[in-house]
Amino acid sequence: MLEIPVWSGQDVRNTLPPRSSNSHKGSYGTALLAAGSPGMPGAAVLAALAAMRSGLGKLTVATSKESMVPITTFVPEATFEFGFFERLDESGFPFVDYRAIAMGPGLLPDELTERAVERLLENGKPLVLDAGALSARSYQVADAPVILTPHPAEFSRITGVPVEELQKNRGFHAVEWSRKLQAVIVLKGENTITAFPDGQIYRNPTGNASLAKGGTGDTLTGMILGFLCCHDDHRHAVLNAVFLHGACADEWVKSRSPHTLLAHELTDFLPAVMKSYEQ
Repeated sequence: MLEIPVWSGQDVRNTLPPRSSNSHKGSYGTALLAAGSPGMPGAAVLAALAAMRSGLGKLTVATSKESMVPITTFVPEATFEFGFFERLDESGFPFVDYRAIAMGPGLLPDELTERAVERLLENGKPLVLDAGALSARSYQVADAPVILTPHPAEFSRITGVPVEELQKNRGFHAVEWSRKLQAVIVLKGENTITAFPDGQIYRNPTGNASLAKGGTGDTLTGMILGFLCCHDDHRHAVLNAVFLHGACADEWVKSRSPHTLLAHELTDFLPAVMKSYEQ
């Protein structure tokens, strides 16, 4: 059995970036979030809310027009990119405007999504893929970090490893497939495993059963996106987002039943929890 080091609270304290007193929104970049569809606008809301809470300077949400009202209701700071899938085919799409990109929450795993992912892999920006943007593909063509955030069933779907076999040796399969795919893998579940293509791997010590609820993964995707914009090292961004996501759930169960957590409430806890790990 692979022995996996823990990414600890002290590691978080050592790597969370300070926010400079003379900084401005441009200092922390603009992120692009491709999420939400007419039937699933809530996933975009959750990811957008978490991204805005996680340090970025500005957020652009590429979504359906039907999703705009619910997003602006909860995240009035967001701006919007409509006709995203069509505009990606244009040679002048403004990739240079974005520091990091995330795609998948609330999207269908269809041909349109697949073509968009292929285009995004060519743009040279850190890319987070979740939910509908996860499929069996290679990431050899990417020249910036690609972060995949599958739960066990999604991991099985994109690798062919049966869930039962995966769960017996999560660390081995995560690091093996991270190497094969040349992508960072955040394998969600109890003690979430984060594996990097060079073989580096960490186990997360935070989180609990309250996270076993729809929408918590969308929140994690948004946090990773936001952290990519304010961390210089993408590894620290991913590991700190996973840790603090779980730490928010741990704070919840100190005074509340784990049955009752709603995904958007994780973001309510993030300001105080994150503050407790800042130097």
